[in-house]
Amino acid sequence: MIRKFLCGAGALGTSLFAASASFAQGAAEAAPAVANPGNNAWMMTATILVLLMILPGLALFYGGLTRSKNMLSTMTQIGGAAALAMLIWVCWGYSTAFGPEGNAFFSWGNMFLLGTTADSTAATFSDEVISEYVFISFQMTFAAITAALVLGATAERMKFSAAMVFTAIWLTIVYFPIAHMVWAGGGLLFELGALDFAGGTVVHINAGVSALVAAFMLGKRKGYPSEPMPPHSMTLTMVGTGLLWVGWFGFNAGSELEADGTAGLAMINTFVATASAGLTWMLVEKLMGHKGSALGLCSGVIAGLVAVTPAAGNSGPLGAIVLGALASVICYFAVAKLKPAMGYDDALDAFGIHGIGGMVGAIGTGIVYQPFLGGPGDGSTATGAQVWIQLQAVLVTIAWAAIGTAIAIFIAKLITGLRVSPEAEHDGLDISEHGERAYN
Repeated sequence: MIRKFLCGAGALGTSLFAASASFAQGAAEAAPAVANPGNNAWMMTATILVLLMILPGLALFYGGLTRSKNMLSTMTQIGGAAALAMLIWVCWGYSTAFGPEGNAFFSWGNMFLLGTTADSTAATFSDEVISEYVFISFQMTFAAITAALVLGATAERMKFSAAMVFTAIWLTIVYFPIAHMVWAGGGLLFELGALDFAGGTVVHINAGVSALVAAFMLGKRKGYPSEPMPPHSMTLTMVGTGLLWVGWFGFNAGSELEADGTAGLAMINTFVATASAGLTWMLVEKLMGHKGSALGLCSGVIAGLVAVTPAAGNSGPLGAIVLGALASVICYFAVAKLKPAMGYDDALDAFGIHGIGGMVGAIGTGIVYQPFLGGPGDGSTATGAQVWIQLQAVLVTIAWAAIGTAIAIFIAKLITGLRVSPEAEHDGLDISEHGERAYN
């Protein structure tokens, strides 16, 4: 059986996971019955690299930023949410986000992947195909890390059971619909012409805005902000940052679905945007009268990675450098100034870096896509028009994520309650929730 999906279009700057219905119909007749071995091997590698971003990358990055008494609980929530997301993706997530032929929203026939076999294939932008199981697995890791990112805002005070209930509901009513809107042919934002190479809207704005809503609804940590709550291990955070950067090449370059020149463009952009952002954050720290810090370098690196995600294959290297630096500056002020001013307790700055960085990247993609900055665009869409399309995509994602997250948090509160007891929070969630300690 050959099952064609609308995934590709990186060279044209549209979603890397979708193309037009007419393209899919024509490709279905011309596509080979056997997956291209080279592309298939690359996509399997890229999928494993994205898993590396979650465990151990994100787990170490987030865990090092918490206090030592919450190290294991933070890592366990990351791992638990990712594992749950993988199972849900197979059960109904994939058939929801990518229905029949990649177009329809939800398909009963492919729940639990009952309509997929080892011979099933998924289309790329060219006339090649890859194994559908590989495409499913790649997309599965995106769902898993997005769910895990949200929990950075609720660290050190949310019950493990509440985190799991929230994750299941949030994936179903927030992540799957947005993934369909952006990456599936016929999806609202795809048809609008929004550019999102690897998940600026689907992953980062989605997770960041959801994190902000969750932080507001959950409330502040005990003692925040009067008590200092510095990271307990910048060493582990630095290790996690490095693993995230390495894994991000699977995230960005893998989103082309082929081992071609556009994947190479995404690769170099992931290098230079990130390098630019990391150094820029430290420079801003110096200009603001502080010392350039390891935490600043790590924060800038993540901000750059976030910002370049939608632009990875939609920008030239010069545009990526500028975009990374701009995102770093804006994210710095979001973390250092906006968060205290608004008074929310986003424990690990999921909104300040992923939410804000994702918005900068998504809107900025409309500019760096243009050929005057070395982007791959052909100039057929005016810069202002493309930026307006990008802004609409950002606004739709913000609204959907905010409303859906509020619903998911409310339901989780009814089922399990949200917060641990004050005593458990004082003792730390490692011992109170899991009966373990990270350090003896």
